[in-house]
Amino acid sequence: MSKELFIWYKRSKGILEGGGQGSQRVFQLCQRALGEDAVDSYYIHDEYQPKRLTDYLRAVLYFPMGYYYGLTPARVKEIVERAKAYDIVWIDRSLFGIIAKALHEAGYKGKIIVFFHNVERVYFDEAKLPKHLPFRSVLLRCVTRNERWSVQFADSMLALNERDSAELKRLYGREADMLSPVSMRDRFEPQDEEILTSKRLKCLSIGAYFAPNNEGILWFVKNVLPRVDIDYKVVGKGMGKLKAEHPEELKNIEVVSDAPSLAPYFYDADCMILPIFSGSGMKVKTCESLMYGKNILATDEAFEGYEMDYDLAGAKCNTADEFVAAIQRLEQTPVPRHNAYSRSIFLSQYSEQAQVEGFKALLKK
Repeated sequence: MSKELFIWYKRSKGILEGGGQGSQRVFQLCQRALGEDAVDSYYIHDEYQPKRLTDYLRAVLYFPMGYYYGLTPARVKEIVERAKAYDIVWIDRSLFGIIAKALHEAGYKGKIIVFFHNVERVYFDEAKLPKHLPFRSVLLRCVTRNERWSVQFADSMLALNERDSAELKRLYGREADMLSPVSMRDRFEPQDEEILTSKRLKCLSIGAYFAPNNEGILWFVKNVLPRVDIDYKVVGKGMGKLKAEHPEELKNIEVVSDAPSLAPYFYDADCMILPIFSGSGMKVKTCESLMYGKNILATDEAFEGYEMDYDLAGAKCNTADEFVAAIQRLEQTPVPRHNAYSRSIFLSQYSEQAQVEGFKALLKK
């Protein structure tokens, strides 16, 4: 039986953000494919362990050499040594290409798999790094070096969608070997499917405090909300900070920060509002909305990588006029709060169960 060492970015202490959920879901798929006892974890960061000043100083020292997110030569050497006991090393983020490079140079005989959460060069340039950030070029150079090493030394590359695979081909000359769209373990509990959307729509946006989420929500509040009469709520990790930064724009909007569970908010919502305009990869919040069987009003970017009939799931909206029109349609013609089509798309394409066989084929060949 094959054994796998799964390299995590971090062991999270609190609520998982989208990237953490993505890591968790591929880890669980690896466990289902190989067996729980066949997959071991290695955490580059551990939020349960206190950070010392020397940890930060080492990170700064080694960063220009390509050791991203707190990696050091000693830790990479430890991973290479530990990898000798495993048939597969799964590197969960292309930002750690220096690990793939070290494994290759050490003559590692097993299989190196790299999972691309995004095309990180694009993601950091367009969404992650502020344009006027000091040392921005140094950060981008480190990101690009690691991603290039991931492409060069991975035996198998996984990307979320065709867009990312094509972008990897354009930037680095190699496309993904397998597409693994966002998925998650089903947590839905059956609801009364006959309940119709409210006369005054209950609309929900979810997402952690993060530039593309923040920008989309503020855009919606400024350009759409004044033109409709809805009950609008924002829920997400750290979103109290957004309200504190924009007290006037958000003064009449309920913002819930760090909710232990999003489920009650999903069940209570008539429709999801997902106004995302930038980024890479796929949006976990869209998958979660499908899982809960919601009506979804979302932009091209929020729907990126999801194959379905957007009109049956809700509506694709990229302008204020389109969001207003979609909301008005729901007001004038109520529909079931539970969108059976959205739920069926989740089960058939984006549930954990739907992707197990692909992981078995990848890991056991």
